[in-house]
Amino acid sequence: MYKKYQTPTVWREMERFQRDMNRLFDDFSPTTRSAPTFPAVNVWADSESVLITAEMPGISGEDIDINILEDTLTINGERPVENLPEGATYHRQERGFGKFSRSIRLPYRVDAKKVKASFKNGILEVSLPRAEEDRPKKITVKVA
Repeated sequence: MYKKYQTPTVWREMERFQRDMNRLFDDFSPTTRSAPTFPAVNVWADSESVLITAEMPGISGEDIDINILEDTLTINGERPVENLPEGATYHRQERGFGKFSRSIRLPYRVDAKKVKASFKNGILEVSLPRAEEDRPKKITVKVA
């Protein structure tokens, strides 16, 4: 018995061509990943205050600016460029450098006058107490 020969359609050939091209680019192009937002932060909140920690290795505490405007905390700074030894080139570079800014919306207004910040071992810790005027008020009901 003879097999029925089927002439490839133009669309099948285009799909095959696209698969081959995708495979080619996947094999030869480096994988690109977007850098995570810097600095990485954790935010904890309860009814009394907010606590924010941020990882900032390689940065001096004097190079960090913290600002509060209404219900937003902004952390600004700059990570210095690493100096390479003479004649060296990068084999792999994942750590970024340069200016950074990170804004975090807070769950409520805070008392900016009572904010405390500390920096130790590359970890920034910011304690933000809730503003008195933003705290829930208990209303007592008078019975007549």
